[in-house]
Amino acid sequence: MTLEALSFFKTKFAVGEVRRAMRILVRPMLLFVILLGMWLLMSGHYTPLITSLGIISCALAAGMAHLMGGTDREGLPTHLFARLPGYLVWLCREIISSNIATGRIILNGKFDEEWFEVPATQASDAGIVTYANSITLTPGTVTVDVINETKDGDGKTRFLVHALHPDFSDDVRSGEMDCRVSAVEGGAG
Repeated sequence: MTLEALSFFKTKFAVGEVRRAMRILVRPMLLFVILLGMWLLMSGHYTPLITSLGIISCALAAGMAHLMGGTDREGLPTHLFARLPGYLVWLCREIISSNIATGRIILNGKFDEEWFEVPATQASDAGIVTYANSITLTPGTVTVDVINETKDGDGKTRFLVHALHPDFSDDVRSGEMDCRVSAVEGGAG
């Protein structure tokens, strides 16, 4: 590179602009790495053609997500990554134990279904969705509706939940899952 070309580069692209551009591209690149890692783990086919098609599809998905604004702090919540594994391990244990309990209830034929509302203390939409999905992922319970009273009421979010048995509703009402999701989110819980 000649001295003239270097001085042109410095004047055309200030150091701050280069840093800003790098910051903007870090999240799409991180998303690409995550998608590619997941693709490689789940694919099981590592021929050159299949791998190159996987790389291309992951790059297109990351690029489209960036163009749609999906790589911002809410769309790609990197601040949650450190706290997420502990929650996922706990959630998997809950899913397994609820599966066993649900199987027993089904085999015994002793349904005692119940409908109830439970409050959600999460601060963000991602936290509310995570909590609602966690309730639904746990066998024996389904989040049926999200009741958001920010307009007229107290500003709290509640869920309408259906449970196959009162034991499941007691587990949800205990608030342990709510607190754990709030802890992952970084809230008080």
